[in-house]
Amino acid sequence: MAKKAKSRRPGLLRTLLAVLVVLALAATLLFTVFRRQVDTMEYPCRYNEYVEYYAGKYNIDPLILYSFIRTESNFNPNAQSNVGARGLMQITEETFDWIKLKIAPSEDLTFNDLYDPETNIRFGTYFVSYCLLRYHDDLATAAAAYHSGWGTVDNLLAQAEYSSDGETLDHYPYPQMRLYVRKITNSYQRYQDIYNEK
Repeated sequence: MAKKAKSRRPGLLRTLLAVLVVLALAATLLFTVFRRQVDTMEYPCRYNEYVEYYAGKYNIDPLILYSFIRTESNFNPNAQSNVGARGLMQITEETFDWIKLKIAPSEDLTFNDLYDPETNIRFGTYFVSYCLLRYHDDLATAAAAYHSGWGTVDNLLAQAEYSSDGETLDHYPYPQMRLYVRKITNSYQRYQDIYNEK
């Protein structure tokens, strides 16, 4: 009888090992699914119909636009800053007027229409595309211009301590600008990590 009990032990150990392996694989799968859900909640792709359309129209990676919207308003269409910027992409009245002359001169749009998600994304996408075009598709420099204006960025580009080539910024002397650029670029990297996973 003792010999029979011993002969059963290797089989029992193999069974237990197999169960532990299955449980470990299941836990890994559950953790991966949970992590993905958390990531997509933290970095969502809301208003994707408008984002995808205008990203295609202006030849921009949609993930860049999501990065701006997340940074500017955290996807709140009714957001308003302390300087009066409005909507998802936080556009000021002065910038709204300038963009309207460029893309919608004959349309009956007012500054209040920036609370409409489609209008805001349409105008904001044009502005982002203009900044990218102006600064040679360098996202960091374009983000600095979106935040602080072309005049400020152009002035910095003319100074060797901030730009080695006069076309893109290497350093950001203003804390708010530096923080904003970091938020945009980090957010874009996270969006790429999450949504470009294979």
